[in-house]
Amino acid sequence: MKKTLIIIAIIIVIAGSGIVWELTCNTKPVVVTNFEECVTAGNPVMESYPRQCRHSKETFTESVGNELEKMDFIRLANPRPNQVIQSPLTITGEARGTWFFEASFPVILTNWDGLIIAQGIAQAESDWMTTDFVPFKATLNFTVDKNAYSNKGALILRKDNPSGLPEHDDALEIPVVLQGVTDRI
Repeated sequence: MKKTLIIIAIIIVIAGSGIVWELTCNTKPVVVTNFEECVTAGNPVMESYPRQCRHSKETFTESVGNELEKMDFIRLANPRPNQVIQSPLTITGEARGTWFFEASFPVILTNWDGLIIAQGIAQAESDWMTTDFVPFKATLNFTVDKNAYSNKGALILRKDNPSGLPEHDDALEIPVVLQGVTDRI
């Protein structure tokens, strides 16, 4: 009886060791190279702006386009960076009067490949002949390719430049997510 208990104990120890080895040695390490992968891997997200995610000893920052660089010239209320958008898209915010020409400026929506899928005009909602911030609004209607390679896109708000001189060009560009596209990346 004593020998049987010892043999059973040895078998349990060997089996337990095998299970532990299988779980620890044969697991593939999670490869994280960007913010989205970090979040998908279940890592915590820091509620800073832009948001940050830490995996092991690396910190990944969410892309918000050039919004922080342009906030002294143009501010976007809707949509926000990385927001899921659908048609019709209403774009609102405020821009300095110098961003407009004749109370408007161009707005462009591109897909993951940079192909323009919609374009329109943002209109000032008050007097634009100022250097102060002026509210604006635009609406874009678009269709997405449901079989596209990626659901990523970009919303581009271009400073109107009637002179055509490159030194007067400027744009706010933020990443967006197109609803209805199954992301394959």
